[in-house]
Amino acid sequence: MTANLEVSDGVGTIRLDRPPMNALDVATQDRLRELAEEATRRDDVRAVVLYGGEKVFAAGADIKEMQAMDHTAMVVRSKALQDSFTAVARIPKPVVAAVTGYALGGGCELALCADFRIAADNAKLGQPEILLGLIPGAGGTQRLSRLIGPSKAKDLIFTGRHVRAEEALTIGLVDRVVPAGEVYEQAHAWAAALAKGPALALRAAKESIDAGLETDIDTGLTIERNWFAGLFATEDRERGMRSFVEDGPGKAKFL
Repeated sequence: MTANLEVSDGVGTIRLDRPPMNALDVATQDRLRELAEEATRRDDVRAVVLYGGEKVFAAGADIKEMQAMDHTAMVVRSKALQDSFTAVARIPKPVVAAVTGYALGGGCELALCADFRIAADNAKLGQPEILLGLIPGAGGTQRLSRLIGPSKAKDLIFTGRHVRAEEALTIGLVDRVVPAGEVYEQAHAWAAALAKGPALALRAAKESIDAGLETDIDTGLTIERNWFAGLFATEDRERGMRSFVEDGPGKAKFL
């Protein structure tokens, strides 16, 4: 297997496992989609960590494999490539990327599919496809510009340069920088804390934010309002409000 799903404490870790650099070949892309769909379905997975191991997150696509593809082959493949990453982005649960070493090209695009990114202090991120005469094809032109703004995204995509962890933090490409040996531990802790929260409310928050960013504010407010009202039909809402009234804020335990 090029990747697997391991579950503990309500956290599903999608672990890339294609040594030495976790190059994202076709088989790995398809496997990522399968694992994202599995994490979405499983009730015992309440939050997700994306992880490539201690040394590298993912160094990008398998260039030798791509070199052998002509235009016709890539017309067919490009949709499946994007669908694999979109499946990760649409996991309706909190997702954190634990970024170690290189996260380049498709590796950076995979990290962009997460809700939160924790990077090692020695991590390097970037979209170097321009150096191959290409552009990002797994969502990078869209997700990167939405995350850090169009001008900063254009800088990274036009130049293909690598960004070190501290600069990535400054421009908003990652959300936290920690010592390399603590990346997975902190990512798992972030996910585990949210795994104890109200699953439907977390799903509602994620979908409201993500869907709202793709539309005008009035439509976004309608999405929010519908989710907000809908949560009043859930046991989690009853449990949370009852705990607040009886025990004070922040003490509710959700199933």
